Amino acid sequence: MPKSMPEDSCEIPFDKLHEECGIFAVFGHPEAANLAHLGLHALQHRGQESAGIASCDGKTIHCHKSMGHVAEIFTAGVLNGLPGHMAIGHTRYSTAGDTAVLNAQPFSVACNKGRIAVAHNGNLTNAAELRGQLESEGSIFQATSDTEVILHLVARSAEKSMSAALREALLLIDGAFSLVFLAKDRVIVARDPHGFRPLAIGRMNLESGPAYVFASETCAFDLIDAHYVGDVEPGEMVIAGPDGLIREFYTVPQNRAQCVFEHVYFSRPDSMVFGRSVQRSREKMGRLLATEMPVEADVIVPIPDSGVAAALGYAHASGVPFRHGLIRNHYVGRTFIEPSQAIRDFGVRLKLNPVREILQGKSVVLVDDSLVRGTTSQKIVRMVRNAGAREVHVRISCPPTMSPCFYGVDTPTKRELIAANQSIEEIRNFIGCDTLAYLSLENLHAAVDDRNEHYCYACYTGRYPTELINIEDLMTSRPNR
Repeated sequence: MPKSMPEDSCEIPFDKLHEECGIFAVFGHPEAANLAHLGLHALQHRGQESAGIASCDGKTIHCHKSMGHVAEIFTAGVLNGLPGHMAIGHTRYSTAGDTAVLNAQPFSVACNKGRIAVAHNGNLTNAAELRGQLESEGSIFQATSDTEVILHLVARSAEKSMSAALREALLLIDGAFSLVFLAKDRVIVARDPHGFRPLAIGRMNLESGPAYVFASETCAFDLIDAHYVGDVEPGEMVIAGPDGLIREFYTVPQNRAQCVFEHVYFSRPDSMVFGRSVQRSREKMGRLLATEMPVEADVIVPIPDSGVAAALGYAHASGVPFRHGLIRNHYVGRTFIEPSQAIRDFGVRLKLNPVREILQGKSVVLVDDSLVRGTTSQKIVRMVRNAGAREVHVRISCPPTMSPCFYGVDTPTKRELIAANQSIEEIRNFIGCDTLAYLSLENLHAAVDDRNEHYCYACYTGRYPTELINIEDLMTSRPNR
């Protein structure tokens, strides 16, 4: 749910689909909590509302979580209170439940399997149904996040071992999930049978033996000098424990439905996601867009930062010079005090400023990764025109976003998505550019080299790869993830 703000302040995120969450886990390292802290720094872009780390020394699980950014939460004193050779971490954007510390992860509980902790990236499409059933049988929930459902399923399992109980729970949940579990003597990770959300495996070679790490993106491995060795497979559970690394499938993998928006926007360009370079995908999107939707222009300008890679590809294929005509202020906090005298487009001006020398008198191609509601694009086009641009052409390096996502991405409802309700010409007129064009779905397939239809394109097509619970309610309101 949206965070409530003081009356004299505003919160201006760009008009984008919001990141879901970032998860991290490590087993077999004497400074596990410190590594988790660094890993969450690298994954901060996937969630900026709260963060948490749970560690274990073989006897006790220690947990600390709070609202805010990773750097604000984890001081040296806090990290000293998280001992042990294994840890899990989470950075959150609230796709499920309220924005409140009670929903911050990891969740940690004591049950008949001992004390366990869990962190989750994704969205359980049958969470409300399962929660209702569990509550009718006496379960008491402390939070409103769908992740807590998983803990209750594990706790009520008749299976004695943690691994067997988790396997049983995983077979009851539907939707998108990459999970990291922490038990007294092991870390267990799992990925849903469709593989919606990413989860990579890394290895660190220590004198005492190998340490294993898991993360939503490989950029977290680079920071701690771990080697990327592959991905947790769809439908797979991986156990890092006293017996080393054990990999097993808890169910038969189903048709892959990897989230293509990870490559379009969510992930950092320096990451490998689903075994593929994000930078390579985005540059190829830009090259194909330039071939598919060319326009005579003087300069290619990215909308920073997520439009940079596609703009580089567009410039390379078109032969038109690439220039940084919009400069982003990276030091703007989440909130600010707006002047009492209203300034037009204040929020966008606070984050972006045009370079007049580059734009004045020029025919400009603005390249962005996506266009959701169109409100920010409208303000940016106006800003570029006011800086003296002769023409403004907008190119979007993905197809029109037509449908909401129910697999761990915070998207607007269908009625709020401009492409679901207006034609491309109507959108062009709304944002005020001279021409507007999107990358075709066919070329998006080509950009991520999806020859075997391994990606989910539901946000562009409305064709969902799983059966959704209460789809009518989900389509008309913010999903209860």
